Amino acid sequence: MSLIVLIFMLVFVTELISWIGTSVLLDLAYGLYIRLFYASAVSRQRELKTEILTTKKELLSTSAQDQFAKWAKLRRSVDKGLAELEKINGELSSNKTTFSLKFKSMLWILTTGLQFVVGWWYRKSAVFYLPPGWLGPITWWMSLPFAPKGSVSVGVWQMACRRVIKVGERTVRDMIKPSAILSEPVAVETESKASAEQKKKS
Repeated sequence: MSLIVLIFMLVFVTELISWIGTSVLLDLAYGLYIRLFYASAVSRQRELKTEILTTKKELLSTSAQDQFAKWAKLRRSVDKGLAELEKINGELSSNKTTFSLKFKSMLWILTTGLQFVVGWWYRKSAVFYLPPGWLGPITWWMSLPFAPKGSVSVGVWQMACRRVIKVGERTVRDMIKPSAILSEPVAVETESKASAEQKKKS
């Protein structure tokens, strides 16, 4: 893969993750993770919730005075179920905290961290060369800080890619907003017509 495409893809993936949101990706990844590695715990958690709700319902319909033995047995069953559920919830919560830390670290390494590494490794390399005299006196700026004169450096190319992607994102959002706004007045107008017709009928 050429350097020009590699840097663009790194910047694009970083901006895409930022646009989607780390929390959304974390929830999706964690959901998949617990289904693969903690399926039995999740299944047991679901069963316990159902059992506790059923037992509680039965407990509420049982008289503590007239049917004390049955009431006490149901009460012990609810307490035991709640204790087990709390233990499972604690384990899953602890696993989520650990997974969240590892997932966020991995995302940072694969995006921002990798951009730093690539930028440092290719700091003296030219991403591509500009035609002579194309940008006049500001051509030197494109090669900052260490790339050969007349070329575009990795740092400048990263900034350019990020800027273009952000402009593209803003354009897409602006295109989506008007369509949502246009659909709302149509609905309001339809409702007002319907209410006007009802008034006429009445």
